[in-house]
Amino acid sequence: MSENTISVVNTRALVGLFGTCDQHLRRIRESLGVSISVRDGQIHIRGDEPAVAEATKILEQLQAQAHRQGLLAADDVSRVLAEVRGGQEVSGAITLEVYNGRQVRPKTAGQSRYLATLQEQDLVFCTGPAGTGKTYLAVATAVASLKAGAIRRIVLVRPAVEAGESLGYLPGDLQAKINPYLRPLFDALREMMEHDMIRRYTEEDLIEVIPLAYMRGRTLNDSFIILDEAQNTTVAQMKMFLTRMGNGSKIVVSGDTTQVDLPPQTHSGLVDALERLRGIRGVAAVALTNADIVRHRLVQEIVDAYERPVKRVRS
Repeated sequence: MSENTISVVNTRALVGLFGTCDQHLRRIRESLGVSISVRDGQIHIRGDEPAVAEATKILEQLQAQAHRQGLLAADDVSRVLAEVRGGQEVSGAITLEVYNGRQVRPKTAGQSRYLATLQEQDLVFCTGPAGTGKTYLAVATAVASLKAGAIRRIVLVRPAVEAGESLGYLPGDLQAKINPYLRPLFDALREMMEHDMIRRYTEEDLIEVIPLAYMRGRTLNDSFIILDEAQNTTVAQMKMFLTRMGNGSKIVVSGDTTQVDLPPQTHSGLVDALERLRGIRGVAAVALTNADIVRHRLVQEIVDAYERPVKRVRS
């Protein structure tokens, strides 16, 4: 058991550091398994030596940030936790300028590598568990590229594959039938653009959100094309999609190879492409990990839990 102390620079800054109802403090305690208390003008950290060292570094960085800007956001805590626990820094990473003055930055070292790869390569494969920002950062890069005039159109694509459950007959026109499959892509767009702007850009064909089946026979020039949930493509579908690439275009293919919803014995087009296209100049692959998960802290623990073998108790 080890213990360390940090001098409190400004007691008023503790509110910003610890968060509303000490939510940031609880997050650090739960993530690292340490106890943290404040007395006599000092923050006291107690626990296993490696965890205490990490908690000390995290709190020192967050205290400096709270001193500069006041209240911290949950994202600030997630970013610093990921940086310190991953042993890497993301300072100096690419910042994307999207609409309405909004900026998108990577929150982990893995995300920073991913953004850098998106800037440098024309065809990027990104794999990783849920919550690592695979689709979000690709959409942010596409939006920033459209705003900067580097491309003329964003095309967001998803295979219409049911996730282990039968949706049955969906009423309505074609758009109503495919909307449930495409909703996650619209959600990512709405993080960066106003609803009216998305609607206008969609009407003007500057943004297109379509199912994979409707890509056949097309050639897309000067476009930023993103294929989401690519683990649910077949080999033939992946070949069809990749060969839609025209001059001046970029393609991003993202997916989680542990969550394939294809029928049994059907080989995933994403897994096949990662093997088949390895070594081709201009093609890059980025693998994000559990350390890059930036959703609610429970998401990372849930992913970890599903990767561990379950000990069944016989009744």
